[in-house]
Amino acid sequence: MSTKTYSPRLAEKYKKDVVPALIKKFGYETVMQAPKLEKICLNRGVNGAVSDKKLVDIAIDELTQISGQKAVATISKKDISNFKLRKSMPIGARVTLRGAKMFEFLDRLISVALPRVRDFKGVNEKAFDGRGNYTMGVTEQIIFPRLTLIK
Repeated sequence: MSTKTYSPRLAEKYKKDVVPALIKKFGYETVMQAPKLEKICLNRGVNGAVSDKKLVDIAIDELTQISGQKAVATISKKDISNFKLRKSMPIGARVTLRGAKMFEFLDRLISVALPRVRDFKGVNEKAFDGRGNYTMGVTEQIIFPRLTLIK
């Protein structure tokens, strides 16, 4: 009896196709020099969270449904009187994905969610920060099919 563990298809494609191509193109000496994904961080700020605490709970539920992992509330670090914001008030939601869940989310994002964006012209290649981080904004979370099934 063989026990085969589950591995996401994007992770398999990366190991089998992308890493050897990167090694050949850039002349890396070992596999460990090839860039790899460590984590995907999703966060959402909630407009109006100061006046209505239920909006943060809705944001947490939506991020949990999108990512498949429980989201947590983000809290403010300092007081801002112009926004009527006090320290330690919930103002958003966040979730960090690693490992298999990260590759599953990225696969769903690339193959399902991004093609549903209206007038999609591709991702911005200038969104790298010089340290290997990539930032992308999504204005409508309705592009994720999990939200449309549940509501």
